[in-house]
Amino acid sequence: MRLPRLTQARAPLTREVEIVDEHGEPGLVSIPAERDLTVYVDRRELVTLMTLGAQPELLVLGYLLNQRLIESAGDVESITVDWEVGAAAVKTRAGIDRIEERTAKKVVTTGCGQGSVFGELMAGIDRLQLPDTRMTQAQLYALVNAIRLQESTYKSAGSVHGCALFTLRDDGSEVQMQCFIEDVGRHNAIDTIAGWIAMQPPSRLAGGRVFYTTGRLTSEMVIKSAQMGVAIVVSRSGMTQMGHEVATRVGLCAIGRATNRRFICYAGVDRLVLQPELAGARPATTV
Repeated sequence: MRLPRLTQARAPLTREVEIVDEHGEPGLVSIPAERDLTVYVDRRELVTLMTLGAQPELLVLGYLLNQRLIESAGDVESITVDWEVGAAAVKTRAGIDRIEERTAKKVVTTGCGQGSVFGELMAGIDRLQLPDTRMTQAQLYALVNAIRLQESTYKSAGSVHGCALFTLRDDGSEVQMQCFIEDVGRHNAIDTIAGWIAMQPPSRLAGGRVFYTTGRLTSEMVIKSAQMGVAIVVSRSGMTQMGHEVATRVGLCAIGRATNRRFICYAGVDRLVLQPELAGARPATTV
């Protein structure tokens, strides 16, 4: 498969601003440097994304994949990002079939800053076949600890969501972070990871895949994870009713409230090898 040519148009992730604290003292703090990026596909304006700009080419590629406007990275010839004009120019190899019709209906989602997807949100999910991925409780704890140790914009500036892709060894002995992305919204972060996956050789992602997000598990997050071939998702936050319904429908394992050694498995517990002895003593209850 021919991969697209991508520019490397990185942008500063934070900027310093002057503030006054509760004591009336002036100071400087870092805040996320949110910026707008208008996407043009074959010279046709498609959408404007609000993003940090860490890896905008992968964000655009993943967006097109997750919106099902392209089948693979090979459908795209190039993605050129120019921050001076705030635009991403996508050139496809053969155009996008029925693009006007397919982008006519827009569904507003629960994304940060109000996200949207084109077409029927649930279309095609029953055709998704997830791999037979299983994860031990020990691997889950290792994953959560890796996130805790990860250097991030959130630690220095806050106000962003982080997402990561992990792979698991079949023997249950290792969990490895492959990609970590932060952006102003969790949907941007997962789209960027989808773009990153599309650019990797299959050997890079051998083994089971696990997706982690700091944001809640909505229906769109679950669908996008399943489209990336991910059968297990982990969140620091909770899960919505529709997210739960979709996870159950496609057989995806959804784990939320994952901090330290605590977690809740909302769906797909058959994919989680429980080791309750690792959780420590149950907290005492008070009357």
